[in-house]
Amino acid sequence: MDDTVANVPTGSRVRPIVPYLWMLCGAFAFAVMSMLAHLVRDRFSWQAIAIGRSSVPFVLTGLSAWIAGGRLVLFGPKALWLRSLAGSTSLVCAFYALTRLPVADALTLTNLFPIWVALLSWPLLRQRPEMFVWGCAVCAVCGVILIQQPHLEDGNLATLGALIASFTSSLAMIGLHRVRGLDTRAIVWHFSGVSLLFSGSAMWLLDGRLPDKTLQVTPTSWLFLLGVGMSATIGQFCLTKAFTLGVPSRVSVVGLTQVGFALVFEVLFENRRYSAASIAGMLLVLAPTAWLLVRRREATPNESASLSDVS
Repeated sequence: MDDTVANVPTGSRVRPIVPYLWMLCGAFAFAVMSMLAHLVRDRFSWQAIAIGRSSVPFVLTGLSAWIAGGRLVLFGPKALWLRSLAGSTSLVCAFYALTRLPVADALTLTNLFPIWVALLSWPLLRQRPEMFVWGCAVCAVCGVILIQQPHLEDGNLATLGALIASFTSSLAMIGLHRVRGLDTRAIVWHFSGVSLLFSGSAMWLLDGRLPDKTLQVTPTSWLFLLGVGMSATIGQFCLTKAFTLGVPSRVSVVGLTQVGFALVFEVLFENRRYSAASIAGMLLVLAPTAWLLVRRREATPNESASLSDVS
């Protein structure tokens, strides 16, 4: 699922382990968010859950900026809109998938974005991917096929939604290079506002029927829905701190631990048992994704400029 990535400051000394701890906390928070969204899927439509996820960060970051005297951006540069529009598309698709797929499966598929970024570098940045990247892509496709098999009866729309979420996340990350000078709260607030509009539009335009309309919305359900937004806000803060203090290509790998957290949550709260095909599929997706992130080099000034020109 798409979130704000900040630039790495220069001239500051940070203990090497600190960025990874921030990222680990962020991954845990996003796994909690995903699990809560999955648990209330029978009480709220997926659009309502997406609205809850967007509205809480929108309010909290707006209040934080107002109290601290920060400047929020309503219109902003084109790159900010690219980030918010692509990120909002990713958010809507991801929450559709989270309410229809097991949490770990959905998170595995949405975490394909590093491979999309590598492949998009050819048409957008004129940087032809290495053979290693193509091998990662083939490996990931095989993993998607294995994960997809248990959900054939659902028409694979949820799987498609998760894949679209990962693709649009990559577009949002490409657009982040030219908005790094803005206040992080302004970026999160703008993204949350646009995603709130997207979620509200999806409520009217797309089917959001519940599987069982006889189930009543309980106070616990509302508490869980609030928890979706609160955990998303905490996750965004932790992730931003991690990318601010550490090297993006390294801390991103730690972010993949949210799949591991989701596996534990599903065993504890849903008593899920995983088939060998599902486990193999997750490994085929996550292993090349993690290795690709580790191999990523820091962009040279010319490469950074080229990337900025794209957005």
